[in-house]
Amino acid sequence: MPQLNLSPWFAILVFSWVVFLTIIPTKILNHTAPNEPTPMSEEKHKTEPWDWPW
Repeated sequence: MPQLNLSPWFAILVFSWVVFLTIIPTKILNHTAPNEPTPMSEEKHKTEPWDWPW
């Protein structure tokens, strides 16, 4: 029975994990998000007291 012969199946398993762990993550990490967050400015906004009209 071919299922009992370990050598071809083990090689396929190892090669597939090498592909999954080296090639695929680099392809996924190369993609960028369409809306990158912009850094907020460090300046403080000047607030003024609100005088009510009554």
